[in-house]
Amino acid sequence: MVGLITAIIFVPLIGALAVCTWPYGGGRPIALMFNVISAACALALWRNFDATAAGLQFVERHAWIPAVGAEYLVGIDGLSLLLVLLTSLIIPFAFLAQPIATGSRAFYATMLVMQSALYGTFTAQNFVLWFLFYEMSLIPAFLLIKIWGGENRDRAATKFFLYTFLGSVAMLLAFLGIYSAKGTFDLAALASFGKNGLLTGKVAWLAFGGIFVGLAVKVPLFPFHTWLPDAYQTAPVGVSMVLTGVLSKMGVYGFVRLLLPLFPHEIKVIGPWLLALAICSIVFAPLAAWAQRDLKRMIAYLSINHLGYCMLALFAIAASPIFNHGITAATLFYFVGLLEQRSGSRRSIDDFGGLMQRTPLLCGWMSVAMFSSLGLPGLNGFIGEFLIFKGSFALAAAFTAIAVIGLLVTAIVFVRAMQSLFSGPLAESCSGFPDLLRGEKFVIVPVTLLMFAIGIAPQFLFNIFNTTVAHLAQLLG
Repeated sequence: MVGLITAIIFVPLIGALAVCTWPYGGGRPIALMFNVISAACALALWRNFDATAAGLQFVERHAWIPAVGAEYLVGIDGLSLLLVLLTSLIIPFAFLAQPIATGSRAFYATMLVMQSALYGTFTAQNFVLWFLFYEMSLIPAFLLIKIWGGENRDRAATKFFLYTFLGSVAMLLAFLGIYSAKGTFDLAALASFGKNGLLTGKVAWLAFGGIFVGLAVKVPLFPFHTWLPDAYQTAPVGVSMVLTGVLSKMGVYGFVRLLLPLFPHEIKVIGPWLLALAICSIVFAPLAAWAQRDLKRMIAYLSINHLGYCMLALFAIAASPIFNHGITAATLFYFVGLLEQRSGSRRSIDDFGGLMQRTPLLCGWMSVAMFSSLGLPGLNGFIGEFLIFKGSFALAAAFTAIAVIGLLVTAIVFVRAMQSLFSGPLAESCSGFPDLLRGEKFVIVPVTLLMFAIGIAPQFLFNIFNTTVAHLAQLLG
């Protein structure tokens, strides 16, 4: 299977060229065709992946720029595979969610470039290559918000770019310092140095701080989160789904792949402070969501809340919350997009009411996504949250107890939203709403069934990353 990872990275780039040059029709059918090819490659990786092996698999290594220690080095472990599969699921979901009228060829081509960057980020094992893909995702995301975004898109795109760019500069400077001390950008080699202390003294803390800031912005972790609500609110619905479903996972993945293996001693020293930041994201974000009337902005703040759980999960060494949040958050943004399409771009809670009388199927399926985000037993959200609290309680009982407050506030936010949207008299502006259309059912039903499948029988998901997580726990223990 040598070359399969390279194929999965470059297929979306070829698709972007095909979308731009295809002389007939719109760009979405071509983009979806290349998504199918990418998904087939991802499934081939999964089928041939040895879940009992702890190290990297499907490794491809080629000389690139020896003078600066840069190699084309890619490979996957259980966590990488999980995120590759998530990307293969969310991107076509976002394409189908984007109204055809608002999706041009340039839009789909830009999305495919971002998909390639995501695959590269989750598989690269040399920092120079990893950083190239990591930054490669910044430009498409910026353009998608700035060109195809809604009101205040210039401000939101600029804010997104500045936050992410400055964080990336800090991370790059940190790794240049590490390279000058150790002479390598190989992540596995640096992780082996990290066991006994990668750097010493103030230099170690400066390098740790640079990498931490760069990743915290990308997650985003409190208090580096302020770019996110504006970006998610302004971005087209398909882009919002990718931002919350996959792009935010790059930061969480970076914590696992870079910060924890390279600086285990520093993590242990300031662990309580990092836990405090995660708890702030978990508790304060739903309180901010409670104050929102705009549905996209409300879900954006709740996404910060769930990413806080993902960061708490790092201390529990649990990977499933990353995958579960990606599916659930993207689905919630999809439903907000459906309401926008039916109401003429309105999305305030006050613009709707009594939808259960007019669109019972839409309300029912949307309720499932909300209950999944709440962590209702039987759905995928419960599995992730149960593992988080089970693992983190043994390590930090006091912080975990405070984090439960976030669950309570999130429940209040969703119950209020359901009451305002679905119950009461039918709003006059909603009297002409159609229920779920055939194409919309084709998108919603499989994703919802996946939520139930993970919630009822999650072992098929656990088998992907159990060995990798156990290996990480040994390294950090």
